[in-house]
Formats: sequence, C-alpha cells, structure tokens
Amino acid sequence: MAKKSKEKTTGGKARAKDDTARLARTLSGSASQIWLAGMGAFGRAQAEGNKLFEVLVKEGMTLEQSARRLAGGRAEAVRDVVEKGVSQTRERAAETWEKLEKGFEDRVQRTLTRLGVPDREDVNALRERVDALNAELRRVNRAAAAHKTSSSTSTPRKTAKTAVKKKIAARKAARQSK
Repeated sequence: MAKKSKEKTTGGKARAKDDTARLARTLSGSASQIWLAGMGAFGRAQAEGNKLFEVLVKEGMTLEQSARRLAGGRAEAVRDVVEKGVSQTRERAAETWEKLEKGFEDRVQRTLTRLGVPDREDVNALRERVDALNAELRRVNRAAAAHKTSSSTSTPRKTAKTAVKKKIAARKAARQSK
C-alpha cells in the first residue's frame, strides 16, 4: 500500500507538472495571439487611420449640419413664440392703459362736477347763448343807428323852427315894450 501511495504521489506530481506546463503553453500562446492581434490592429489603424479620420470628420460635419438645421428651426419657433408673447403683452398693456386713462378721466370729471366747474356741454351751450345775444345786440344797435340817423335829420329842423319862433316872439315882445 505504501508503494501505491508513493506512485500516486509521484504520478500526481508529474501530471500536475504536465498540466502546469500545458497551461503555461496555452497562456503563452494566447498571450502571443493577443499580442499579435494588437499589433495587427495597430498596423491596420496606422494604415487606415487617415481614412478613418476623414470618415469621422465627414460624419462630424453631417451631424453638425443636422444640429444647426435643428437649432435653426427651433430658433425660428422660439422667435415666433417670443414675438407672439410680445404682441399679446403690448395688447394687454394698451388695454390696461386705456382703462387707466378712462378711470382717471372719470374721476377728474366727477371732481370738477362737485366743484361746480362747467363741463364741455355747458360751455358749448353758454357759447351758443352768447353768440345769440351778440347777434341780437348787433341787430338792436343797427336798428338804433338807423333810427338815430332818421331822427337826427329831423331834429335840426325842429331846433331851427324853435329858434325862429323864439326870435319872432322876442321881436314881438320888443315891439310891445316900446
């Protein structure tokens, strides 16, 4: 039995050495193949590197142009949205301003009414009355001037007749007193 266990131990060691040697050769072969594949890739990359670089540049340019077109389209959409927003804001501001002006005008008008200040309609009615009175005054003045003209021509005659009558009466009185 002791012989058999020695044989097994010695045979196991030999087999383990063989397995280790085989594993080392396999690893060495694999490492060699990996090394050779890496060298082949490096050589191919050097040979095709310029071509690959040019292809990558072309793909990059295509992507950049696509991105610019997309950004340009988005920029127009954003511009349209902003312009629409600005337009709406202007309209709202104009409406608000008009409401503010209307409110201010109403308050000023109420204050002026409380203070007794005439409004536009009152002033216009007063202006019409003044114009009518001026027209009536002109008509009366023209009529008076016409009457005065006709009276003034008869007044000197009456005055002259009266003067003559007085002279005659004075002469009569002078004759009678003599």
